[in-house]
Formats: sequence, structure tokens, C-alpha cells
Amino acid sequence: MTDYLAATMAMLGPAQNRHVDPAAWDRLHAELDIRLPTDYQILVDAYAPIQLNGHLSLHHPATERWNLGDWIRDTARAWSEVSWDDLDPDEDPRLVFGVTELSFGTRNGLWPIASTDRGETLFLAIDDDTAPWLLVEDGEGSWARYDMSFAEWLYRYLIGEDMAGPNTSAFYPGPVQLRRLPMTADERPEPWSGPDRGM
Repeated sequence: MTDYLAATMAMLGPAQNRHVDPAAWDRLHAELDIRLPTDYQILVDAYAPIQLNGHLSLHHPATERWNLGDWIRDTARAWSEVSWDDLDPDEDPRLVFGVTELSFGTRNGLWPIASTDRGETLFLAIDDDTAPWLLVEDGEGSWARYDMSFAEWLYRYLIGEDMAGPNTSAFYPGPVQLRRLPMTADERPEPWSGPDRGM
């Protein structure tokens, strides 16, 4: 069985761990009243704030800019304001996934954990009765469910699988392209490449 966390980190290269702060995660978990998955925390600590392959962004809970807690709260608030009753039935995630209620940023609701500049938003779905799973909105009203860990989802995203529904691949051959996001207004994004992965 594939160790997706190790496989993903092998594609991204050595962990940078620039902003590791266990207390920041403790504060975030206390504020949100949930615990984000361990593999997600490890990847965020290792590389974030970062943009991967020019599209996917990860924030960090210990930074002022690109702050994960602020982004989660703002994004959940924005999604909470969507009027689901006005949607076409084919685009209503309640009907697509067989749920009567859809909530964001609530104990058993959807939690935004990553996004792309293509409009995609990745949500962690927490349900007391099942293991956490992922739901992705493609930026155009279509939703896709992935019953897997964040590390597996990210691995599959980076190798070019459709990870936000059909025809959503964002594959780039060669090493993964990483871009450290600037921490001040004067800084510029700092790009670098992961190791060769034979793709």
C-alpha cells in the first residue's frame, strides 16, 4: 500500500519547516473546534505558505500573511452565504451527495483547506459517524467527492489525475514547481523546483 504522505513529500523535496509552531495549530483547533488531519498538518508545516505548480495554494496557521485560520473562516463565511435553493438540481451538492443540510465551518460541516487560482476549493468533510473525506468544488458549480486522505488527494493532483471532478487535471511534466509566497509587501515570491520525478 502506498504511503501517500511520504510519496508526496518525495515529489515536493526536502521539508522547509519555516513556520513550524505546534501552539499555532493548537490555537487553530481550539478556535475551529475541530482537529485538522495529521497528514495535512505535516504538509502545511513542511512547505506552506506556498503555491504548487502555479495553481494550488496552502496557507499556514502561524503566519500573519497567508494565515490559514483567517482564510478558513473567511472562506467558510463566504460559502455559508450561498443560496443553495437557487441552484440547478444538477449543481446542488445536497442532492448530489444525498444530504439535507449543507453547512460550512460547523462541527459536522465542510471546512475549506486549500484552493486554486482556477477557482477550485477543497473542503474537508467532517462527520462524527465516518472518517473525514474531501469534497472539491471546481469553480463552476460542479462538485466531486474523494474518500481519501489529503496526502493521497495531493499526490494524485500532482501526478495529473482529475481531482476536482472530470476534466480538471492540472498536470505539469517534470519536477513539481513550488513558489514560496511573500511574507511582506516588499518580498517577491520565491520559486524553486522539487526533485526530478521522471515524468
